[in-house]
Parts: sequence; structure tokens; C-alpha cells
Amino acid sequence: MQRKRISVVMVALVLSLLSGLRAEDAAPRSHIDVAGMDLSIKPFEDFYEYANGKWVAAAKIPADRPSIAMFTELQDRNRDVLRHILEAASKDHDAPRDSNVAKVGAFYRSGMDQVKIDAAGAKPLQGEFDRIVVIAGTADLVREIAHLHGRRVSAAFRFGPIPDAKNSRQVIAGLYQGGLGLPDREYYLKPDDKTKAIRAAYLATIEKMFKLLGTAPERAKAAGQTILDIETRLAKASKSRVELRDPQANYHKMTVADLEAQAPGLDWKLYFQSCGLEPLHDLNVAHPAFAKELASMVAAVPLDDWKTYLSWHLLSSYADKLSTPFETEDFHFHSTVLRGIPEMQPRWKRVLEAADHLLGEALGQLYVARTFPPEARARAEVMVNNIKAALRDRLTTLDWMSPVTREQALKKLDAIAVKVGYPSKWKDYSGLKLDHETYVENVMAAEAFERQRDLAKIGKPVDRSEWGVTPPTVNAYYSSLYNEIVFPAGILQPPFFDAHADDALNYGAIGMVIGHELTHGFDDQGRQYDAEGICTTGGRRRTRKRSRRGRRKSPSSMTAMLSSIS
Repeated sequence: MQRKRISVVMVALVLSLLSGLRAEDAAPRSHIDVAGMDLSIKPFEDFYEYANGKWVAAAKIPADRPSIAMFTELQDRNRDVLRHILEAASKDHDAPRDSNVAKVGAFYRSGMDQVKIDAAGAKPLQGEFDRIVVIAGTADLVREIAHLHGRRVSAAFRFGPIPDAKNSRQVIAGLYQGGLGLPDREYYLKPDDKTKAIRAAYLATIEKMFKLLGTAPERAKAAGQTILDIETRLAKASKSRVELRDPQANYHKMTVADLEAQAPGLDWKLYFQSCGLEPLHDLNVAHPAFAKELASMVAAVPLDDWKTYLSWHLLSSYADKLSTPFETEDFHFHSTVLRGIPEMQPRWKRVLEAADHLLGEALGQLYVARTFPPEARARAEVMVNNIKAALRDRLTTLDWMSPVTREQALKKLDAIAVKVGYPSKWKDYSGLKLDHETYVENVMAAEAFERQRDLAKIGKPVDRSEWGVTPPTVNAYYSSLYNEIVFPAGILQPPFFDAHADDALNYGAIGMVIGHELTHGFDDQGRQYDAEGICTTGGRRRTRKRSRRGRRKSPSSMTAMLSSIS
């Protein structure tokens, strides 16, 4: 009897979805891939194979990526749109100098100039290397770490703004563990053969990169071991991924004087002053044991070793923006060794990804104007609010939920902010200059510009109009600290959403994503935060997956609090 009930529900779902395939509007309005369904399978026997069987059987993972899904197919279509925008902008020499078109055009043009990039080699970084070479004491070392953080080079530790977990209306400074070249501490500490092989490959990449800089072979080899030794010591002082999921255990608000007392040896006031943050009264030292160990290392590790370490993190951060030999070796390790991707994406895709990362809302405005009209935004907002209402109905009838818990759950649900399509207030890029000689110099300028934008938030009220992703992103997220769900224009495209399609199609596709993000507010991590985004109880927290390039950047005010569809 139970099986029959389930099969009836499944068939009803399929029929409701297929109702969008009426002959009169199938071509312009339906986006169900019927060809991907295996109609030889009975839906009540294996609904997944029925709905997806032929697509799964035929799908092949491209050589330049680790996986493929409908998300990646939509990403490809979005990239085609963005490529057209960028190529047109790069040829538009009449655009006003400070316009978004001029800025994204200049950035893309410099990134696509392979001849100039290859001719320059690593020379655009020479001034930065020269700064490191002349470090003469621990004070210089601290200033240089602050300078590199200003270029969003994640050396030694991470520092940036984030809403205060105990007062989510205020932005606080956050100090975090960091400074690793491998993905996390386990890559340095696990004794299995696979991890050992990754460490060996990492050493080989460091050695090769230093040789490309002109370093003698024996010194290049020694540099790798020096860097690995420093990073291993940092890794041993770092928390595991599991430990990082506990918001209470990673909240230690203290004054700068408290930090100096607990972690002596590193002039923290000098660091904050070098970041332009004077005075800084208090901050969240998320990982005090790490800060203490790092501070002791500043005095214990020879300055020459620190210079080697900083030079590597500078080079590693920008290697993929340098000439072909550097970019190829960077790809070999970070994509092939770590992720199993054998083939590099075409250059236009790599530059496009950088433009989306660094000029996301400038490029995003142009993307939205082309792909996401106001009526699409309005219809998507109605859908989100309808699904919120459906969840509210469920919360009011759950028999296992106590009255007190139900009251708080409903309060939180009602307070969840909804963001659809694109920001209500766009970022201003008017102060960013992108007229440098080489691509990597333009990238560094954009990184420094964003870093200053981030640091300026510290000590100010949280700007809840901010977004944690760019408008073309094919993803969505829930933020615990903001208590909001966000659906960029990038994912609000077929096959997930079509403003002209039947409701059954949209609710069956993007409706799944909407429901998924809503439930993050009440899962094992989201439940630790109340309606205002304040962390109220012990427990674990979801963090948004970072992109490969994201591994190198200091945290923004958003990266530590997002639960995405990924």
C-alpha cells in the first residue's frame, strides 16, 4: 500500500512538470530536458533513473573541469554571455574613462594580451620581491605581512572584517589561522602515501617556481623545505575542519591589549597600524592558540626563512596571472595534482573568472541589463515568498516541535531577508585605476582596492545590502549572520528558472533551490543563530565552499558565513 502511494505521488509530480510542455509554448518556454529522461524505467521503481538516466549515461566530464552537472551547463551559457560583454567592452575605446564598460574592458584587454604577459615574465612582481629582500627585523616583517595582506596575499594568518557573531549589526575585525599553501592542516600531518605524494609534488612545484625566478637549483630546493617547515608548524597550531565548524569555539572577542598579552612576540599594534586601522580597540581572535604560536615563530624563525616564505606566498598568489611557465606550473599543482583536472581552460575563461572575482558588480550590472529584466525579478520574488509561506505552514503543524521552539522558528523564518537577482545598491569602482602596463599589475590594483573597501567596514554598522556573490553566479546561499537567502541572476536562468514558463516548471527546478536554502536557517549550523543573526548557542556552522582561487585570499565580510547550494 505504501509503495502504491509513493508511485502515485511520483507520477503526479512528473505529470505536473510535463504540463509545462504544451505544444503551443514548448519551444520558447519549456526547459525540461526530456531527451535526458529514461522513459523505459518505471518512475515508481527508480525515479532518479527515470528522470535522469539518459543524461547521466551520455554525460562526459570535460578535461578542464572536475565534474559536470546542469549547474556547469548553465555556467557555460552564462560565460558565453559574459564573454560577449567583455569582448565588446575591450574594443570600446569611446566608453567614459570611469565607466564600468571602460574598467572591465581594460581589465579583460590586459588579461588577453598573452604576448605582453609572456614577455614580462615575473618582472611585474619585482618591486614586491624587493620589499621582502630588505626586511631587516621583526618590525619590518610585520609591516610586510600587512602590506601583502593589502594585496590579499594570505601569508602567516588571515585578517578581515565580519559581522560580530554576538552583535550582528556591527562589523568587527577578525583574526584567523592561515598562511598555508596546501588546502588545510591535514595535508601537512597525515602519514598516508597519497598525502605524502601531494607534499612531494608541492615541494617540486616550489622548487620549479623559484628556478623560474632565476634562483640557483640548490637554493630553490632548500627554499621548498624551508617553506614546508614553516607551514607545517602553522598547520600543527591550526584547528581541523571539524573544529572550525563550532561558532562558539571560534569566538574570542578581546581587546588589542588582551591579544598582545596572550600572543606576545608579534607587534600586533604595528600590524593594525600598517593596515590603516589605528586605533583598533577590539577584535575577534577566532583561533588564540594559533595566534600565540605564530607570534612565537616571529621571533624564533630566522628572518631569511621568513623572506623565503613571504616570497613564495607572493609568487603563488599571482603565478596564474604571470607568463606561461608560471601559469602552467601553478595549474599543474593546484588543479591537476590537487583536483585531478588534466587540462587548463581557455585563456578567455580564466580572465573572465578573474574579472567576475575582482570586478563582479561592475561586470554584473552589464550582465543583468542583458539577461534579467525587472519582470523576472518580480516573479522570482513571488516564488521565494510563496515557498517561505509553505515552510511557515509546515512549522505551525510539526507535532514534535515544542511551543517555545516553534515560536522562535517562526520568528526567524519571518525575519529571513530575501535578495533576488542583483544588489539594490551597486558597488562603486570609480576609485579603481586599471591602466597599468601588465595584467598582473591590474589584478594587484584591483585586489588592493577591494582590500581597502573591506577594511573600511571595520567598526561600522553592517551594510545588509551587500551581497556575498556576484550577479552572474550560478549558485545561491543562506547567510546565518545576515539571516538572508540570496538568489543571483546567474542561477535564475533556464533550466532552473524562466519568467515565461509554467509555474510547475519553475517550482520543480528553482523551487528546489529555494527550499534548500531556506532549510539552512534551521539545520545543524543555522539553528545556532537567531532571527537577527546572533550566535546564541553552541554548535556547528556551515561555511561556504571557496573557489580554487579563493584559497589565496584574505576573508571578506561574507566568506565565513554562507551556506550555498554546492
